[in-house]
Amino acid sequence: MRRVFGVKKDKEPPPSIEDATDRINKRGETVDEKIKKLDAELARYKEQIKKTRPGPAQEAVKARAMRVLKQKRMYEGQRDMLYNQTFNLDQVSFAAEGIKDAQQTMTALKAANKDLKGMMKTVKLQDIDNLQDEMMDLMDVSNEIQESLGRSYSVPDDIDEEDLMGELDALEADMGMETESDGVPAYLQPDKEPDLEAELNLPSAPTGHAAVPAGRANVRAEDELGLPPVPGASLRG
Repeated sequence: MRRVFGVKKDKEPPPSIEDATDRINKRGETVDEKIKKLDAELARYKEQIKKTRPGPAQEAVKARAMRVLKQKRMYEGQRDMLYNQTFNLDQVSFAAEGIKDAQQTMTALKAANKDLKGMMKTVKLQDIDNLQDEMMDLMDVSNEIQESLGRSYSVPDDIDEEDLMGELDALEADMGMETESDGVPAYLQPDKEPDLEAELNLPSAPTGHAAVPAGRANVRAEDELGLPPVPGASLRG
């Protein structure tokens, strides 16, 4: 039967967008190479037209240049068409990738939704509120215990605050009456030595030369040491 009807061939998978894009890009590269060759040929014909004189020879060069120019225009049109096809394929590829991303996102969201529903069954809002209330009550009891343990046994409860303020004002007044030197209280300052001269009230010793009486104005002057000058005597041989 296989010899009569033959064997069914497996169908080849359709080309993907990436395969089509690669193929078109290769064709575009081939067209670009052809356009570069035609540009070089046109440049050569241009130089020949400049060098030749007007006449049949120049017209023949111009005809060849026109033919090359027409080929270049045709290849440029094909290249633009290939570029447009590539652009369309890129848009389709981008849209397909976006759809794939959306599918993956939806799958992840469904799985997360299922997990959240399972976890929410184990957590109840009423239980959380009750737990918060119990914690607040425990904190209040803890504060009361700390306040009770922190009370002082030696301080009576019936102390008048006005009496305490009066004692504090009196203490500040006493401290203000004390003299201080460089921030040191008076009772911490060292004792000063007594001034004996001030206590005995003695007169001060005289200084300088005494005044000369009027009757002795002709007394000889003193020398540098305060002694009377030596009288001059004649020396005898």
